[in-house]
Amino acid sequence: MTEYYRPLVQIGPTRPDTALQLAGGWGWFTHVEMLSRSKASQVVEAAEIPADVLARLTTRRAAVAGLSMDRPQIMGILNVTPDSFSDGGRHSDVAEAVLAGQAMVAAGADIIDVGGESTRPGAELVATEDEIERISPVIEGLRAAGVRNAISIDTRKTAVAQAAAAAGATLVNDVSGFTFDAELAPFCQRHQIPVCVMHAQGEPATMHLDPFYDNVLLDVYDALDRQINLLVESGIPREMILADPGIGFGKTLEHNLALLARISMFHALGTPLLLGVSRKKFIGTIAQTDNVQDRMAGSIAVALAGLAQGVQIIRVHDVTETRQAVSLWHASSFGSIL
Repeated sequence: MTEYYRPLVQIGPTRPDTALQLAGGWGWFTHVEMLSRSKASQVVEAAEIPADVLARLTTRRAAVAGLSMDRPQIMGILNVTPDSFSDGGRHSDVAEAVLAGQAMVAAGADIIDVGGESTRPGAELVATEDEIERISPVIEGLRAAGVRNAISIDTRKTAVAQAAAAAGATLVNDVSGFTFDAELAPFCQRHQIPVCVMHAQGEPATMHLDPFYDNVLLDVYDALDRQINLLVESGIPREMILADPGIGFGKTLEHNLALLARISMFHALGTPLLLGVSRKKFIGTIAQTDNVQDRMAGSIAVALAGLAQGVQIIRVHDVTETRQAVSLWHASSFGSIL
């Protein structure tokens, strides 16, 4: 791609007649920032950009896993691992994990993301059998307890996704962007399971060791664009794909901030966007706290900034507080209750 187009998103109850709705959601725009690898960016009117790009920016996003994309959606993180960076070991007991998932739903989570393998920087690969043993009874338990919300499985492995789907999961969230296991995308295609494609540079065990990009914003965009196109060619409709730029996965503090400042550019992929920043290291660095439990306020601040750029799904640990913040953000931005 030679030129890239980032909608300059605005929100609020009043807008000019020439404004275009962003992805059928709550944001709108009249101008875009045109970026290139060879020249300085410039702001142009939306009417000047190519028709195919404009169509991707403005086409209403279809519901994914039963989740409407015309309002912000909250994904609650339910790690059933002994070593996740923020909540490792907290939900390793099945009964406790099920209760935690139920509490997230009661607090306002729209989807629960269950993970049995830590992908924190420096994490080692978990055996497939161990991962299945961790996640299957929890998903089964949530369904048996009456949870009807969408459940995603955070995995890179086909066998784990198969077990999760059999237990009741409805979306596959792959932090490798479907590059780790060649059989995972065909499995999702055959069973018509929606997917989330995340960008990560390198493996979790090594991704934090001196990551490098020519241009992090454009490089990540191109990588996601390639993977999404491959999935579409394999038979997974674009309407069943979410995109996640992978904040913190093989990125420095500066890389993360560059992506967050212009995350609205990723709407040009033609898919809903998912943003996961909850309690991550860069928040602690900026907020000057090493304690992950003290990063809630910063996590919510970044999530709301993402919503202001039209991001449809935010992945969080602190569901109760985030739901309250999103409700008040919407009320104060639009003059109405979400």
